Amino acid sequence: MIRQLSLQPKRQGLHEFTDKVQTLVRDSGVREGLCTLFVRHTSCSLLIQENADPTAKSDLERWLNRLVPEHDELYEHTLEGADDMPAHIKAALTAVSLSIPVIDGGLALGTWQGIYLWEHRHHPGSRTVLVHLTT
Repeated sequence: MIRQLSLQPKRQGLHEFTDKVQTLVRDSGVREGLCTLFVRHTSCSLLIQENADPTAKSDLERWLNRLVPEHDELYEHTLEGADDMPAHIKAALTAVSLSIPVIDGGLALGTWQGIYLWEHRHHPGSRTVLVHLTT
């Protein structure tokens, strides 16, 4: 079974959507299997990360922005703005898909784990995440 989630991030950064995926899994009736997520864009990525302390999120965001800065003179791909090429590099360094086991009808995430869309653009549009559930 494949479902599609439409996410509307308003800014660059980590945006949790664990609840949306949990609801899809619960409503699917799948008791045991695998949930695979795939984001259909080249300037954002997916991440499983701590969802208890918001400073973990902000530290990750600042670290990646320092690692891949905007306005680097090496970039040739600049027609879509100063954040575009860094967004592609950030997506290449992170992940566009995740696999999470389904046990007893729910995602087998750890206590402090959440699922995030990591938006790498400052003014993104709608983002599409495919959710594939298998038994």
